[in-house]
Amino acid sequence: MNLLQKIQLAVLALSLGLLPGLLQAQNDGGTFSGNLEANANFFMRDSLIGAANTPQYDRQLYGADAWLNMRYSNWGFDFGLRFDLFNNSNLLNPTGSFTGEGIGRWFIHKKVDKLDISVGYLYDQIGSGIIFRAFEQRPLLIDNALYGARLAYDIGEDWQIKAFTGRQKQQFDIYEPVIKGGSIDGYLAGPEGSGWAIAPGFGVVNRTLDDASMNSLVATLNTYTKEDAFTPNYNTYAFSAYNTLTAGPWAWYVEGAYKTADNLSDPFGEFISSDSTITVGDKYYKGAGSVIYSSLSYANKGLGITLEGKRTENFDFRVRPQEQLNRGLVNFLPPMARVNTYRLTARYNAATQELGELAFLGDAIIKVNDQLKLNLNASNITDLDGELLYRELLAAATYESPDDWTLTAGLQRQQYNQERYEFKPGVPLVETITPFADFLYPINQEQALRLELQYMGVGNDPSVEVGQDYGSWVFALAEYTIAPRWSLSISDMYNVRPGKLSPVDESGDRLALHYPRVDVAYRRQANRFALSYVKQVEGVVCTGGICRLEPAFSGWKFEVTSSF
Repeated sequence: MNLLQKIQLAVLALSLGLLPGLLQAQNDGGTFSGNLEANANFFMRDSLIGAANTPQYDRQLYGADAWLNMRYSNWGFDFGLRFDLFNNSNLLNPTGSFTGEGIGRWFIHKKVDKLDISVGYLYDQIGSGIIFRAFEQRPLLIDNALYGARLAYDIGEDWQIKAFTGRQKQQFDIYEPVIKGGSIDGYLAGPEGSGWAIAPGFGVVNRTLDDASMNSLVATLNTYTKEDAFTPNYNTYAFSAYNTLTAGPWAWYVEGAYKTADNLSDPFGEFISSDSTITVGDKYYKGAGSVIYSSLSYANKGLGITLEGKRTENFDFRVRPQEQLNRGLVNFLPPMARVNTYRLTARYNAATQELGELAFLGDAIIKVNDQLKLNLNASNITDLDGELLYRELLAAATYESPDDWTLTAGLQRQQYNQERYEFKPGVPLVETITPFADFLYPINQEQALRLELQYMGVGNDPSVEVGQDYGSWVFALAEYTIAPRWSLSISDMYNVRPGKLSPVDESGDRLALHYPRVDVAYRRQANRFALSYVKQVEGVVCTGGICRLEPAFSGWKFEVTSSF
């Protein structure tokens, strides 16, 4: 157990010892609150769908994740503490196992006149997060809290200057590189009656590598040829200027960012090592980066329109270049594809490409009348050489009848670069067309029935003359709720036309498999319990625009959430 873990356990013991006093102190004007989230997975091996060959399926058979948040406010202070637990967890690495427990977060906050003081594990961002965002995404076990201090000072009624310094969290450890930065944000309204206002800001962030990370990088670069080798930098700086202009029904956000030359890693790089071996993947190189992002929206009288655009070049900003995928992210780049919620429309997701991306997104919501609403969406993403990475077209209509039932129906068209997003070399663009329908029928004031039906048609892979990827699918779901306590849903995802990656039987025929799911949930006051039986195909899972490829799942899931 290292020194940090010992300190964390001491803080936990002290907090538990003070808990009765804190509860009693609520009578003196203090407030105590908290919440619990706990998940348990019971793994059932199914090699036919690929749910095998991980520690959980082979021997552990069980995994759990839990987070207990506690917060107390009194005397002008805010105190926060979170206990994290992971037993045989597959959240950090879907093909591995992670076990650990301890203090996942603590913080102390106090405002003294115009000075705002925070220390501990902090979540914050500059602008939209393009140069800095300390955040948490539990479904992917991303917790990029900044372990350090932050000061913010109100320099005017609508202006604030902020500075922070610290190191980024890595589960129960801390990365060695130091991150520091600051920003100034404000708000200016036009003359009375003008109807416009602006909210400008400027930020800067610096990351300094530690000696161990630099020595490891230099050792790798020493294996490169002279043409590919470079002199790495200890320090990298990122700058960002941003502004939101609002005028009546219009809102326009624009942000531009620049990052000085940084040590980067290209997962698709090709280079020749010093022993004349040609290597593909994870090539280090050095380059400056830039991002231009803008969003324009209009909302008035039943019409809402949003247009977004983003150009990204060499803006992979991490605590150290050795970190890959979703680890060690200093910043956050806004996603440029629609966040789909239906099972098949969300099967293929476009993860942000930090090294190079040119993306556009348009969305329109049209209220035809009190019963009918239309949604039109289009997105197009290419790399900086014009190669198509992702394209989506979607049209949907929602009809709310005078009898209170609701029908949503639509059609989605996708083109998806599986080679880039899922690191599958040599595969063609996946092309899909997906009609979907969702019907909600309220039986009475307490009971309701919801039905979903979706079909995904996938194009052929010319190399094997069968469907691309896993082929075509049909999905059906029935959900019955008894408000406010019970919910039951049954669904099945069926591989109606197997594809190239579908499993085969002994004769070599591709198998059309079912992937059923059953969910039962019970809620009582602030407590919710859910039990699920799940078979899930391999695919990309995204949360908040951050994606990763996850293997198939087979087994039971039990979830508990509570707030107090």
